[in-house]
Parts: sequence; structure tokens; C-alpha cells
Amino acid sequence: MPGNGLWRTKSIEQSIADTDEPGTKLRKDLTAWDLTVFGVAVVIGAGIFTLTASTAGNIAGPSVSLSFVLAAIACALAALCYAEFASTVPVAGSAYTFSYATFGEFAAWIIGWDLVLEFAVGSAAVAKGWSAYLQTTLGLLGIDVKTEVGDGIKFDWGAVLLVAVLTVLLVVGTKLSSRVSAVITAIKVAVVLLVIVLGISYIKAENYTPFIPPAAESGPAAHTGIEQSLFSLITGYSGSTYGVLGMLAAASIVFFAFIGFDVVATTAEETKNPQKAVPRGILGSLAIVTVLYVAVTLVITGMVPYTKLATQPDGTRATLASAFADNGVDWAATVISVGALAGLTTVVMVLMLGQSRVLFAMSRDGLLPRGLAKTGSHGTPTRITIIIGVLVAVAAGFFPAGKLEEMVNVGTLFAFILVSAGVLVLRKTRPELERGFKVPLVPLVPILAILACLWLMLNLTALTWVRFLAWMALGVVVYFVYSRRNSVLGKTGHAPVKPEPVIKHGEEPGL
Repeated sequence: MPGNGLWRTKSIEQSIADTDEPGTKLRKDLTAWDLTVFGVAVVIGAGIFTLTASTAGNIAGPSVSLSFVLAAIACALAALCYAEFASTVPVAGSAYTFSYATFGEFAAWIIGWDLVLEFAVGSAAVAKGWSAYLQTTLGLLGIDVKTEVGDGIKFDWGAVLLVAVLTVLLVVGTKLSSRVSAVITAIKVAVVLLVIVLGISYIKAENYTPFIPPAAESGPAAHTGIEQSLFSLITGYSGSTYGVLGMLAAASIVFFAFIGFDVVATTAEETKNPQKAVPRGILGSLAIVTVLYVAVTLVITGMVPYTKLATQPDGTRATLASAFADNGVDWAATVISVGALAGLTTVVMVLMLGQSRVLFAMSRDGLLPRGLAKTGSHGTPTRITIIIGVLVAVAAGFFPAGKLEEMVNVGTLFAFILVSAGVLVLRKTRPELERGFKVPLVPLVPILAILACLWLMLNLTALTWVRFLAWMALGVVVYFVYSRRNSVLGKTGHAPVKPEPVIKHGEEPGL
């Protein structure tokens, strides 16, 4: 579509051609193994170490393992769609780039703005969690040091230190950061395996009964009004504590534990053989973490009664270490704390990596200042990476950590829906494109992915929806004030022409 229409699309050919611009070219260093490590690195983190136990105690009971399975199914369906898109359009930007090629510029901007919510807010929140674990770990080693200091205005030096170190790593090069990530990921996977192997001997069969606890009218998750799930608000069902509704609501929350595999798609442009490596990285990392998650939930809920995992009146949340401490295995709590510290390190790093690649793609398209899309001597988007590092450091260093899991969840699920729908659109509009990976059973799989993500979104709180819509409204304002007028595609003023039939790098955009 020519001109300044909101739905002008950027052709696949032009997106690929843009990757060869000398000043904005990313270095191709990554393999399928690197991508799998990235996926496991970002997914195994806050979710497995903190969310598992508290969700079982507050919402689902032992059936939290089924909640993880449901969330994994939704992720797997969306992952298949991501894999097809990433192998077809091996360009930085993930869902943003995919949407630009299918739904048009305005939808692409919205999804890019949405990904800022997922990656930036998520990395700041996890950096705060890392700092808290650092304080705990130092305490276990006999070093009593506070990572958050100051009266009135608090400064979290631990979170800022982490973000600063990771920013340097990401500037120096994606390959180097992937090697660091591989080492740390090996440590935390070993800790997770220790939890499973050691915890099995403490399992008591009676703790699994009832597997799906009877629904409670009141409890830690029995909220009312705007604090209840959107599904409860619409249907009139009160609360979502335990019972089948509790299990379903828990699936929407533990979905946070899977967030991150989509980051693999943002590195497609830096991959040596993206058509094969990206699908393998996405699906491989998701398969690994799903097995580990389900095993951990079965062990933890078997070690102690689920009621002991509920959040305490003072706000203290149960963690994996809580179940071991309850069984008198205090040394395991120390090991788990160290594993959590390592785990959260790679989560923050890969979230920041994903954020920089999305903003890089948006800047290259002119929706953000073009000067930000310049790559440095290491072949990485230096300017954007440094800016993101500063912003995340400020947020993590000075702002209190709130309950951000649901905000990140709603944004990610929205992205998954657009990507899944995009597969259907691109199959219809560009059937001749070479696809390194194809989603099986189209249109069934993409439609199921959309329905599964919509269902999970309905089980998030109404308040989360209000905040999400407010963030999206701000994004619309930014688009019309700046992005629409500075769009590179809008300034060219010509409609792409569909090529026949081979895709050639460097051609004018085609539709």
C-alpha cells in the first residue's frame, strides 16, 4: 500500500535487503545450539525458582503441574508459528517484523510497543529479584550487606551493577554473551536437576490428595471487583482459588515462567543458518524447560502440603527453597539460592538482548530515530544497547519492584496472537515464499494457538487489562506524533511489487 496509510506493509524482500546495509548490519555468529541455550537461559529463571511454589499454595494446589502443561501447550502452538515466521523472515525484530510484513505498519508499531512492555519491564523486575537473591546469598555466606540502601529514595546498587555488567557484555558481542549464558545456564540447570533428584526422596503420596483442591470462596487469590480475573468478572464466578477455575487461572500466571522463548526469534538476523537454526532453537528450548518445569512442580507439591506454600500474611512468598527448608534440608536452600542467582542473571541478559533487537528493527524502519540503528565495531547495536542499559538500570535501581508478572503476560500473549494470525495471512498472500520450517496442520494449529492465548488472557485480572490498554493508548499517541511522519516506508511513496518468483536480496520492496 503506497502513501501514508496505517496498513502499509513492508515486503519480506525489503526487510531482508535492509539487513545488508553496511551501517546497520548485524554480525552472523549464532548457531542452533547458541539459540537453544538462549531460550533455556531466559526461560529458566524467576518462574521456576519463585513462581512455582507460591502459585501452588495460593491458587492451584498440586494441580499446578497441570497448569504448567496447559501453559506449555499454548506456548508450543505459538512456538510453531514463531518458527515458521523466523525461518521465512530471518530479520531482527521478532513479532514486530512479522507484523510489518502481514498486518501493516500501525499493527507493527503496536506490537513493537507491546514488546517494550514485555522485555524492558521484565528485565527491570528480574534485576530487582536478582539483587534480592544476591543479598540472601551473601547472608548465607556470612556477609551481611544490604543491596538496597538509602532513606526515602532507595537505591538498589545490586540491580544496577548487574545491568551495567550485562550491558557491556551485550555491546562486546552476541557470541560472547551467548558463551557466558551457556556457562551460567549449565549451573542453573544442574541446580534444577538437583531439586528434582534430591526432592524425590522426600515426596509423600498423601500430599497429592486432593490433586485439584475444592474451590474456595476466600483465600490468597480470591479477589473481587477489578482484582479478579476478566473471565470471573464477565461470567460472574467469584474468585479463582483452587478448583478447576483455580487450575486454569494458575495456567495464566505460570505462563510467565515460559516467557522468553520468543526472544530466540529476535536473533534470527544474527544466525548463520536461520532457516534451520531458529526453529530448532525455539522448539528445543521449549521442550527442555517444559520437562523440567513439570518435574519440579510434581516434586515440590509432593514434598510438603500445598497449604504450606501459600503466601504468608507479611507478604513472604514460598520458593523452591521453602520446601527443602520445611524438610530440614537447609544446605539445599543455599544451593538453590545460588542457582537462582545464576538463573536470574541470564534472564536479564537475554531480555535486554531481545529488547535491543526489537528497538533496532524499529529504528531501522524510521519508527524511532534512525541514528539508533547504527552498529558498532563489534557488529552489535551499541547505541540502543547502552540506552536500554541506562533505562533498565534507572528503573531497577530507583523504582520499587511490584507485581509485574501479569503485565508482562498480557503483552506477550497479545504478541503470540498476532504472530499466529500472521502465519495464516502470509500463507494466503505469499504462498510462494521459501519457508525453512512450516507449521503443520494449517489452519488448525494457528487457530488453536490464538484460542489458547485468548483463553489465558481472559484469566488475567481486569486491572491488568486496564493497565495494558493504558500502555497501548500511550503507544498510539507516540505513533501519530512521531513514528508515522518519520517512517522510511512512508517516505518512499511507492507500493512494492510482488517478485517472480525467486526472492532476490536488494530489490525494491514488493507486495
